[in-house]
Amino acid sequence: MKNYLILLFVFLMLPLIGIAQEDNVKKENDTIVKEKLERAAFESSFIIDNPTNVVLSKKAFEAQMNHRFGLINFDNNDMAGIWGSSNIRLGVAYGVHERVTLGFGTTKFDRLLDFNAKVAILRQTRSNKMPVSLSYFGNWTVDARSENQGYFPYSVADRWSFFNQLIVARRFSPEFSAQATISLSHYNVVDPYVRNDMVAFSLGARYKITPNTALLVDYSQPLTAFTKYNPHPGLSFGVEFGTSAHAFQVFIANYNGIIPQKNYMYNTNDFFDGDILLGFTITRIYNF
Repeated sequence: MKNYLILLFVFLMLPLIGIAQEDNVKKENDTIVKEKLERAAFESSFIIDNPTNVVLSKKAFEAQMNHRFGLINFDNNDMAGIWGSSNIRLGVAYGVHERVTLGFGTTKFDRLLDFNAKVAILRQTRSNKMPVSLSYFGNWTVDARSENQGYFPYSVADRWSFFNQLIVARRFSPEFSAQATISLSHYNVVDPYVRNDMVAFSLGARYKITPNTALLVDYSQPLTAFTKYNPHPGLSFGVEFGTSAHAFQVFIANYNGIIPQKNYMYNTNDFFDGDILLGFTITRIYNF
């Protein structure tokens, strides 16, 4: 547990350290040259199952919809999962600073309420003096189910879970971008065979095939081993259609939790065993 607390402390301190260091470099070099930032590596705040390094401009507002249909079962006449049990998240985000985005969302499964933040620590420059972008994403999530819905907490804090993630992203060319992440999920209360903390990583990539269309791939791998009920990794493939203000992603995947820590800790769907589903994500940005 001590090691996880140290890791969590590093997650929380890196944004402050990184911003301070980058600001100092700018002050020292402002009289020599002003670095131009590279264009954003991704169009959307999400790459299917994981957040990207994208932060909103100051005073920009984003509406978010994440949707997962039920598992595809061709023997059950479920219309490729569309008639099955679906999960949906509705969220909003606001750029309080050019480096800081704050958000809130609610998810159908388990009636989750998530409060989240994304911070741009380092930003890729066109000169490659800074070759990658480094961002922090975190959330605090509350299970809002009541006792008559089968949830019996010992205290309010038993409903809490947390997610911390560092995102390293790079725009390699106008067509190709990729990112890698390392994350720590935490639940205050878990089943006896499950650990409270889960360390995981993910890899994601985006390739533009037309000015407004791109192919997406996202892979998530839990690393912490449980005594029982080890979660399956997540794998997804999709297509993204974007404009200057909105992005629409449609994909196949095996994660249906939407909230990151729910997927990393409790996913029971095995992509390679045929446990796949259809999903889509829509984001719309309004600049004020």
